[in-house]
Amino acid sequence: MLFVVAVTGASGSVYARRLLEELKRAGHDTLLLISDEAKNLIRYEDEDLQRFTELATQTYSEHDLDSPASSGSVKTAGMIVVPCSMKTVSCIAHGLSGNAITRAADVILKERRPLILVPRETPLNIIHLRNLLRVAQAGAIVLPAMPAFYTKPRSVDDMVNFVVGRILDMLNVPHNLFRRWGEPE
Repeated sequence: MLFVVAVTGASGSVYARRLLEELKRAGHDTLLLISDEAKNLIRYEDEDLQRFTELATQTYSEHDLDSPASSGSVKTAGMIVVPCSMKTVSCIAHGLSGNAITRAADVILKERRPLILVPRETPLNIIHLRNLLRVAQAGAIVLPAMPAFYTKPRSVDDMVNFVVGRILDMLNVPHNLFRRWGEPE
């Protein structure tokens, strides 16, 4: 299956990298869209931008409006925006598809395919909340980057795995990234 993965200008590029690793491990193709601000944050958060592009099947900039993700005729299994900035949420909520990321999200919604938005912002103001409600009403899944503690995480990596595992659950992609509720330790 082909998944669109978009990385926007919010902290948390580690979630995107882990998701790309897991989708590749599971044998799926990925079309990666990266915003300019995401490139800056990836570097700032000590991630390797080249590693992102090596994990993806295809990589496009937010300025590549002619990327395959911009067309509904390209069969994708869904799109994940991780991390998802509040600017991106706002654009999606109001149908402003001025770059490749928001255009792809618009296409995913119109084609009734899964759109998962992973906001990594806190606290949320009333505008954020209204926009998140609006995208949820349009059919998106809002999956905030909130780790669980019943899994007894021992590292940041464990907490990242939980969030990425929940994303994969929404896409019906099997994984073993965390211990599920009720499973023995």
